[in-house]
Amino acid sequence: MKHPAPASAYARAWLIIRMTRPAFLLLTVVACVLGTATAAACGCGLDPGLALTAGVLAVLAHAAGNVINDLHDARNGADAANLQPMTPFAGGSRLIQQGLVSDRQTAEVAWGLMLLVALGGLWLAVKTGGGLIPLGLAGLGLAWAYSAPPLKLMSRGLGELAVGLVWFLVVIGADYVQRRQFFLIPASAAASFALLTMAVLLINSLPDAANDAQVGKHTTAVRLGADGSCVLYVLLVLLAHGWLALSAWWLIPPVQALWGLLSLPLSLSAAVLLVRHRQDTGHLRPALVLSVAAVLVHGLGMAAGFWQVARLH
Repeated sequence: MKHPAPASAYARAWLIIRMTRPAFLLLTVVACVLGTATAAACGCGLDPGLALTAGVLAVLAHAAGNVINDLHDARNGADAANLQPMTPFAGGSRLIQQGLVSDRQTAEVAWGLMLLVALGGLWLAVKTGGGLIPLGLAGLGLAWAYSAPPLKLMSRGLGELAVGLVWFLVVIGADYVQRRQFFLIPASAAASFALLTMAVLLINSLPDAANDAQVGKHTTAVRLGADGSCVLYVLLVLLAHGWLALSAWWLIPPVQALWGLLSLPLSLSAAVLLVRHRQDTGHLRPALVLSVAAVLVHGLGMAAGFWQVARLH
């Protein structure tokens, strides 16, 4: 591979931003807003500075995970084999394949982001409590293990589970920063949000499934095939919305959190399109858009409900 030509500082900064796949970082922002809202609804108050710090660190960790994924998909040939990627949803950032950045530069950015998150996380733990350390270590570990050997969780069909755990931890962590302890309510809200992020990864993996199989990357979409992936997608979105409704009936979150159910029509529409076009992934883009919109609406809807309760305190 040819080495990229020298670029201006602005161009290099823009390349780094593109390497992180910024379109998907909004998922982490919403997760942090949700976790902060669950703490505020319980009368724990709001420290804007700590909330902002936690959000920035979570976004940087997500960015690091995306860069690590690009690095290892380049090394195993998955992205190179995908000649018609459905960007930005599938196929990676494509910067290595286009010769805009090198393998080494990608690794350096990944390590730099991880270092920033580790140092910032330690500072935040000093301010808020030691419980944040195992959360942060688990999150960074999963971000690395998702793509990197020897675990390569995504290639073993465990990518969706890893992603669900990561965003579960993000919500829990944002709540912990304000509350200074672990609690059931944020865990309940985090569960449905995490299930929908798992559904997003699953549906986004389908356009890459054929190419992933060629290079030995046995994702869940590869293992289950189109029909099995459709079934799992429907189960995930029904379980996410069903859990929110059931947990509110059990009075775990306040009833106002049911605003999160506004995402159900989006998820069901995505499911219908997925079933209809499961054998023709070139027509899946509307379903991918709807699936991402669903998880954003779900998280923001729940957060709005929790903030509504917070204003009553």
